[in-house]
Amino acid sequence: MSLNITEIGSHSHCYNKTKNLTQKMNRTQLVALLASASLAFDVHGDDHNKPELSPLNVVGSNADAPALSSGMKTSLALEDTPKSITIVSGEQIKYQGLKSVGDIIDYTPGVNNSQGEGHRDAAVIRGMRTTQDFYRDGIRDDVQYYRPLYNIEQIEVIRGSDALLSGFGGTYGIINRVTKEAQFGESFNSLAASVDTFGELNFQLDNNFEFSGNRAFRINMFGENLENHRDFYYGDSFGVNPTMKLSIGESTLDLSYEFLNQERFIDRGIPTGTDGRPVESLKEYVFADSTDNFSTHEAHIVRAIYNHELNDKFSGRLLASYSDHDKLYSNVYVSGFFSSATQGFTTVDLPIELDGYVDTTKRKSAIFSYEVVGEFETGSLIHNIIVGTEYVDIANDNDRYNADFDPTTDGSEDEAVFALSRSYLKGGFGTGSIGDTDILTSISNNYTSDQKDETFADVSILSFYLKDEINLSNSLDLILGARFDKFEYDVYGTTTATDSDDTISPVFGLVFDLSDNTSLYASYSEAYQPKSGDQYASISTTNAKLDPNTFENLEAGIKWNFSNNLSLAASIFQIEANKPATDDGGETSYMEKSDTTGYEIQLQGLLTENWFMSAGYTSLDAQDETGSRLREAPEDMFSIWNNFMISDRLSANLGVIYQGESQIGSSSTPVLPDYTRVDVGAVFALSENTLLQVNIENLTDELYFPTSHSTHQATVGAPVHATFGITSSF
Repeated sequence: MSLNITEIGSHSHCYNKTKNLTQKMNRTQLVALLASASLAFDVHGDDHNKPELSPLNVVGSNADAPALSSGMKTSLALEDTPKSITIVSGEQIKYQGLKSVGDIIDYTPGVNNSQGEGHRDAAVIRGMRTTQDFYRDGIRDDVQYYRPLYNIEQIEVIRGSDALLSGFGGTYGIINRVTKEAQFGESFNSLAASVDTFGELNFQLDNNFEFSGNRAFRINMFGENLENHRDFYYGDSFGVNPTMKLSIGESTLDLSYEFLNQERFIDRGIPTGTDGRPVESLKEYVFADSTDNFSTHEAHIVRAIYNHELNDKFSGRLLASYSDHDKLYSNVYVSGFFSSATQGFTTVDLPIELDGYVDTTKRKSAIFSYEVVGEFETGSLIHNIIVGTEYVDIANDNDRYNADFDPTTDGSEDEAVFALSRSYLKGGFGTGSIGDTDILTSISNNYTSDQKDETFADVSILSFYLKDEINLSNSLDLILGARFDKFEYDVYGTTTATDSDDTISPVFGLVFDLSDNTSLYASYSEAYQPKSGDQYASISTTNAKLDPNTFENLEAGIKWNFSNNLSLAASIFQIEANKPATDDGGETSYMEKSDTTGYEIQLQGLLTENWFMSAGYTSLDAQDETGSRLREAPEDMFSIWNNFMISDRLSANLGVIYQGESQIGSSSTPVLPDYTRVDVGAVFALSENTLLQVNIENLTDELYFPTSHSTHQATVGAPVHATFGITSSF
């Protein structure tokens, strides 16, 4: 059963909901695309010669060993980089059946998911929840939305504070998406389509065209119609990303434009009970308004990257990026869950308190950077130097209207108490649906009369950075670096304030090669976060002039390549957060601190000729200065994914995820219970250029609650379901 609060009204603010996106791919169109895909497979998939299907095809051979992209400000090989890093290739994303950034996080050590209120990617990196530490090709991508994977070559998850890499933010790490680029010297086409047992449909198109030896064009496109196990849920997305690569002498110019249009239902989960755990008997209920819980997002993203040779030792990289995002989200959710006695209802009633708001964000960001990379010698020392400057200009327009319920039973205009009939909770959920007779008070709601805030922000950041990776000897490397940022922030509207900060963030690292395939490392790095917060809308007159929050990361580890195809990485780390707090006069009076310690182990590669494995374990102790555990920071996390080659044409996958119990809020209760999820899959090579695929998630059909945002907002994990896909390349 689901609670459909259809009678609480709808907002008539200046944001009219557009259920049909301008470029929306509806179900009929997607079915047509599936049919077209089948025709393509018939035309191009009739060559039944023995295909070469193996784990190496899935994860990349040693010749294509994972390497950080050029935007990550290092010249070192992955095994010589003094950080914990996970790289997930596009091929692994495809064959593992990963559909979102959240799916990748599930299988990445040191990182877990947060709910993101049902309308955005939200990660918890080493115990710190973030929505701002997302990057694309090393460029900040901090608007709150769900990032698609259709145009992504690989995902890089880098743990540990490092402002030299991220600029402001990057407090405990970053997640960087690397975009597919146009390729010289080849033309190819790939068409993929999938459907799952909930009815979700997806298509992806990837075409590369070479016009001449110095020009190439590539276009990636996707459309999806979302479905899941929860009532009222829907979603429609469309994206297209044409790119062009030009060769100009010894230089290259990459041009890219992306258009995104997304809409989806917002589901903020179910309440927690008196025991502090999600109320399992309510797992089928959707506490939302079927018309007022939704988000929309439209984006235009333009990028140009010019790589050129300065001389035989130095090269330059000029980058210009402009993005225009228009985001809206509206929601009703549970804010309180009571016994009948506390609210004066009868014993047959189950009172819940509802709250809600509508929020809009319009953000235009321009980023320009220039970086020089090169090598030179001083005596017996070899220097790999990276020096650069970056300028960021952000114009942000945000407002929020709270729900205004009429009448209410708790004395607050933006909250209202309902009652569910307990008869629906006895021995299951019975039959029928919950309607007006189960709501003790007939109420209405609007999003026009209670404006919480309206904020206009202008943000500018000027940065200079220098990094020197020094080869002291054949077995010892020293990394030294620092970044200077001048951050200026002006906000006006509901609150008027100005913030200006100058920061210097150092980086230090040592890498010692024990042998040709084993290295030890130690590193220290810092990052900072301005008081304006990650969405530039939380500044106040009492904290406008305060120093930013700072984060210090200490890490030591070992990286060991057992063979050409198997590697182990292990690290121990400590991250200390320092947050200046204020007294009533607005002066800094003390520091709020938190401390996170832990270790990670990651094993990846071929165990045998026919068995690829990627596994990771994280032990985390994340506490604030009072000793209380940080929210959404499990003590233990484990994941493993296996790809087995059964025959020349058939491979099978087995994945297991374990996440320990974690706190939903700052107190010891409520909690998200621990859970284990088992995923399986198989890939069959129908021909040399056509693959059939099935992925089954939650094979054991475990009831689990993977994420939350706050108390009474626990996400209900999906039951067992399967996704069937077909991919043709020609």
